[in-house]
Amino acid sequence: MNKYSFIVDEIDEGIRLDKYLSELFVDISRAKLQDLIKNGSVLVNEGAKKSSYGLKSGDKVDVVIEEEKEDIIHPQNISLDIVYEDENMLVVNKPSGMLTHPTANEHENTLVNALLYKYGENLSDINGYLRRGILHRLDRNTSGLLMVAKNNETHEFLANQLKERTATKKYLAIVKGAIKEDSGSLKFPMGRHPKQAKMAVVEGGKESLTEFKVLKRYRDATFLELDLKTGRTHQIRVHLSHIKHPIINDMLYGAGNCKVKTQEQVLQSYKLSFTKPFSNDIIELEIGHDPKIQKVLAYLDQLN
Repeated sequence: MNKYSFIVDEIDEGIRLDKYLSELFVDISRAKLQDLIKNGSVLVNEGAKKSSYGLKSGDKVDVVIEEEKEDIIHPQNISLDIVYEDENMLVVNKPSGMLTHPTANEHENTLVNALLYKYGENLSDINGYLRRGILHRLDRNTSGLLMVAKNNETHEFLANQLKERTATKKYLAIVKGAIKEDSGSLKFPMGRHPKQAKMAVVEGGKESLTEFKVLKRYRDATFLELDLKTGRTHQIRVHLSHIKHPIINDMLYGAGNCKVKTQEQVLQSYKLSFTKPFSNDIIELEIGHDPKIQKVLAYLDQLN
């Protein structure tokens, strides 16, 4: 008998319980997971829930499975760009194109595969075997700074900062069209799109807030700095699309094609500040423009 416990983070808020488990236990069918939920082998906050239950940030999910856990994720010798490291944590610069952790369809070449190779068992496991060390995620084609916990105590320490918004995450993006305001706030309720496999601004959705500042305007584009005040799935992409300024090359949220080809959305997590675990020291990190931003800015500068 194997017992597992997971803490739901904001990026999974609203997802069905059975779908959440299917992303964690990729070798177990959805039907079997639904049976486990029905027979009481899955508890949320120590109580039984239906498969359709929409998870909330901070929910504790306990799972009991009779079968032996299969080693379905393998360490891989993939280079890591480590921006900061101490005895309890590290911050990596995830490249565009890399998944943060394995999914039901992809088990290799993710950040977790690379972390397992370098750190072995010295990673937190609060969010399960497939998300060893992972506190928060970036979309596959969004690059930038990600915190990783080496133990469960550090995971809880940093997760609390993310939940309470005492950690700061700032992004860079290039969007279509000229935004007139020099700065502003985008506050729209978000939830899952009623008909498509993506997120959207929806009535009755979760409160979400993004602040922006214009760094430079171009003929038909704007270079932005964005401050993520809440952490909804695809929040920046959805908010900018909603105001008719989608991120360049973000095909999912309506940007269409740009003359400069890049690997999907031109979006980077470039600045991060947080309190070092078990101290009062503030760590502030900033990285330079990623190759996508450099490429698009060079093209736009030629047009100006």
